Parts: sequence; structure tokens; C-alpha cells
Amino acid sequence: MCFEAKRLLKLALGPVLMLMSAIALASGGEVNQVNMSPGATHVGERIYDLHMVILGICTVIGIGVFGVMFYSIIYHRKSKGHKPSHFHESTKVEIAWTVVPFLILIGMAVPATSTLLEIYDFEDAEMDILITGYQWKWKYEYIDENGENVSFFSNLRTPQSEIYNSQPKGEHYLLEVDEPVVIPVDTKVRFLVTANDVIHSWWVPELAVKKDAIPGFINEAWTRAAEEGVYRGQCAELCGKDHGFMPIVVNVVSKDEYNDWLATKQAEAAEIKELMAQTFTMDELMARGKAVYDRACLACHGANGEGGVGKAIAGSPIATGELGGHLNVGINGVPGTAMQAFGGQLNDVEMAAVITYQRNAFGNNMGDAVQPIDIYNFKKG
Repeated sequence: MCFEAKRLLKLALGPVLMLMSAIALASGGEVNQVNMSPGATHVGERIYDLHMVILGICTVIGIGVFGVMFYSIIYHRKSKGHKPSHFHESTKVEIAWTVVPFLILIGMAVPATSTLLEIYDFEDAEMDILITGYQWKWKYEYIDENGENVSFFSNLRTPQSEIYNSQPKGEHYLLEVDEPVVIPVDTKVRFLVTANDVIHSWWVPELAVKKDAIPGFINEAWTRAAEEGVYRGQCAELCGKDHGFMPIVVNVVSKDEYNDWLATKQAEAAEIKELMAQTFTMDELMARGKAVYDRACLACHGANGEGGVGKAIAGSPIATGELGGHLNVGINGVPGTAMQAFGGQLNDVEMAAVITYQRNAFGNNMGDAVQPIDIYNFKKG
């Protein structure tokens, strides 16, 4: 095969493969997953429509290139006595293969530019949510003009038994969280995306949002969901060994239901402020501490404090040593290790409880009852 034919084959191969995908798409609902989805937003529909238009153009080009190539190979082959034509100096051909691709690119660029302008239109947002990526969880802060902000962390909820194959995997394996994002339907929501440690990427395909979370930078994205429902996504940037344990769940609800949820969250925040001024008994601290440990510490330090990814808690020099050193590790973390700084991830009540639990569970029995005011004073000092 001559060089020109090889070049034409390479140019045509991509569009033909896309044509095969389009044929598979028409064959049934299950294989529909090989193609893009319009999602639940107007922007998502525009992206999908643009994708299909470009796919159609590429398919027509592929059919045309292959048609001419195979026709020439079959009916003008050397065995039939045909001799190759030479048109290296043809002005008409030069003009044709310059003008035609130019017009095709312009035809693609006009709708693509229009769609991009809409994607980057962040004006007139009705609410803002600050998203911060951590290894390996997300923090969401609902920014309120009146200062009544709501914030919480969203962690993987898939049981360890499913992860380690001791039980069958559930329907939403590695796509479940303990605290989903909640937004109202038909509302323009602006996301301000950043990170605390390494680069992450907040990606929810059905909401047409994918934005890198970079430490020290705030990137913007937005969505307006047209349908109520549960939309799932994941971190789309390789951010460490547990990158796959960083799911995203967005619940799109009615505006009335959202207002009720927001009021409940604000009430919980007010309750936490009251709790931070209280003194708890050892039993209360241990009960709260176990709940926090199971949620935030168990995956690394083991159900019985035996260690695993992280060091053992049972009998450790940190948990049985000076209280100040334990507080420092829990609040500020250990740089260069997997031990994160939980001072910004847990409130003072949760931190006091989990430190108390670690110092008295697993046979440590130190007898220390850490109160929220102790955490507050340690941070302040």
C-alpha cells in the first residue's frame, strides 16, 4: 500500500470506530453506556448535542475517505492496467483540500464556542458552595450572605467488608457517602473548588461538572439541575493510593425540601456550638468517640486499634504518652505521612471525644477525659 493510502487509512480509522459506536448505540439500552449521556442539565444536553454533531461530521468524513480509497483500490488497481495519475502541481486540488477542511472546522467551531461560553458563564448564581478536596474525602461549605454558613465532610460509606470481599458488593459500591451534597432543583449553583493537600478533581457527569481542585487556587464551575434525583460522581484525578475511595453524591431535591434540609443543618451547627461549651462525662465522651473513630480512624488504625495502613493505637506511645503530644498529632497530623491533620475536619466536640476514646479504649486505660474547651485552648495556644 502506498504512503498516501496509509495516511488516508489512519485519518479514517478514528471516524469509522466512532461510527461503530453509533451503530452499537442504536442496538439497545445496555450498550447505550458506551456513549455520552445528556445528563440532567441544559448544558449537559448542549454538550451531548455538540458531541453527536461532531460525531456525525466525522462519520461522514470517514465514509467518504474510505469510499474513495476502496473504490480506487478495487477499480483502479495496477492489475487492471491502470496507471497512477500525477497532480502534484494542481492548483484546484490545493485549493480544495485547504478550503474544505477550513469550512468544516469553522462549522465545528461555531457551536463549540457557543457551548464553551455557556459553560464558563458563572454570573447570576443563586447559591455558592465551596468544595475542598482532602485525602480522601470532600468538605462542603454552603456560603450564606448572612453568615449562617453550613459545612460538613463527606466520607466514603461503603463497608470495609465489601472492600475486602468478605461480603458481596452493593449496588453503589464505592459510590456511597455518609453526607451527600444537597441542592435545589432548577437553581443555578456555583461551585468554588479547591484542595487542602494534593490535586483532586470534582466530577459529576450527569450534572456536567468536572473541575480540578488545586491547593492554593479556587476554580469555578456551575450547574442547574432540571430533574430531582441522586447523581453520583468520583474524584477524577489520581490523588494517592486511596483515590478510588473518594466518591461524590449530589441529591437534587425540591426547593421546599432543600429549605427544610438547610434549616436542619443550621440547627445542628447551633447545637454543636452549645455542646462545645459543655463538660461531658467519661461515658458520654467514650460513646461519641467510638462513633467518630469508626467513621474517621478505623480504616487506617483498625477496628481494635491494631493498626494497618496507619500505626496501632493499642499500646502506642502516642495514645499512652503525654496528652499534649496526642492532641498535636490528632489536630495537626504528621507531615510526610498518611496521618492527616484532623483539626479542620472534626469539630472540637468530636476531637475531644475521639482523643478520649483512643486514650482509654483498646486496653490503653489512661483515664484522661478530654473536654471541648481543652481542644479549643490547644488550638488557640
